[in-house]
Amino acid sequence: MELRHEVLKEMVLLRERMPDVIGSVASTIDGLTIACDLAEDSSDHVSALASALLAMSRRMMLLAGRGDLEETLVSGTAGYAAFYAAGPTVVLTVLAEPGANLGLLRLEGRKTAAAVAAAAAGKK
Repeated sequence: MELRHEVLKEMVLLRERMPDVIGSVASTIDGLTIACDLAEDSSDHVSALASALLAMSRRMMLLAGRGDLEETLVSGTAGYAAFYAAGPTVVLTVLAEPGANLGLLRLEGRKTAAAVAAAAAGKK
């Protein structure tokens, strides 16, 4: 199966497991969209910003001596954007509604990121 289809399948499963998730985007660390599960296609902008945020977050963890980056969570008045390193070459961006269960978001987001990383590595 093509990588885009495998990744999209995992992102749809995430949205089905977590009703507060409104969509997600998987992109390369260079900012190119791999797959998009958003109602409105703003994936190019999300991918570019996610790439920059991933690089900055990884650098912060390195400089702070806190190990490898797992996730970055940004909260706003209209909800959350969570960014997960999905292996060395992919970033998974998950958008969630206000009031989302953040513990469940972290658990399910990491699970999906691991599945995306496995698909990208050709291990799935």
